[in-house]
This record gives sequence, structure tokens and C-alpha cells, in this order.
Amino acid sequence: MPKSSQDHPNVLIFPPIILATTIALGSVLQWLWPVGLLATAIQAWRIPAGTAVILAGVLLAATGRRTLVRLGTNVSPLQPTTALATDGVFGWTRNPLYSGGMLAMFGIALVFALDWLLVLILPSMLILHFGVIRREEEYLEGKFGDQYRRYKTIVPRYGFGI
Repeated sequence: MPKSSQDHPNVLIFPPIILATTIALGSVLQWLWPVGLLATAIQAWRIPAGTAVILAGVLLAATGRRTLVRLGTNVSPLQPTTALATDGVFGWTRNPLYSGGMLAMFGIALVFALDWLLVLILPSMLILHFGVIRREEEYLEGKFGDQYRRYKTIVPRYGFGI
């Protein structure tokens, strides 16, 4: 069991706040100090490509959420995990909600030509990785033991072998 006596991951920040803050900060920085690199890209490909990436990210996150709800476990890392999701989308990525959120953020940057958002995605991913995902993994390993350790050896953290 994790060191905390509470039955939930000890995440540093609620994950949707990372996403919302990154988008807001990227938008404000773009307004204050526009870079303009994405704006020079041809809209005929940038907007449809960005829209497709947003839709893929939303679909990935929604599918992961639906799987957790179907299992009867909590989606929020502020509540206990009652079941380990290993099938469906969780069979090829251990973090479909977070991977989907990052994809959607990348698509938003393309659609709205937010250069600063592209710059901020990397620090956002690092905060998510160390402040949320690694802590969730420690919690799940403590709670589900060998079952989770086996799952970790089979399914990549972010999908696509990563």
C-alpha cells in the first residue's frame, strides 16, 4: 500500500488543471507575444489536421473514461481505485486519458495557431508525468501488487511503445 494512509494516489495536482492551465497560459502568451510560426502554415492543412488530432485525443480519453466507468472504478485520482483496467484501450496504453488530453492540446495548438501552447506542452507533460502518473503507478503497484507489475511489463505507459 502507498505510504499515505488515504486510499488514493497522492497526486500533486488534479490532472485537468494541468491541461486547462497550459491552454490558458499558452493563449495568454500568444496574445502578449505572438510568435506567428503556426499562423504562417497553410490553413487548408493546419486546421483539418489539428481538428483530427483534437478528435483523436478526445476519443482516446473518452474511451478510457468509459472503460473505467464500465468497471465501476473511480475516474478521478482523488478517489480510490477499485478495479484495475487492463482491457480495451488500456490494452495498448496505461494512460489513455492523459495521452488523449495531450493529443487534444496539440490539436488545439494547430487549429488556433498557438505557438506558445506547443512550447508549453513539454513542461506540461513533465508535470503530468512526475506529479501525477508516477504517483498513480506507485499507488496502483501498492494496491494491486503483482497484477499491476505484470500489466506494466506488457502495456506501455503512453502507447506506441513509450
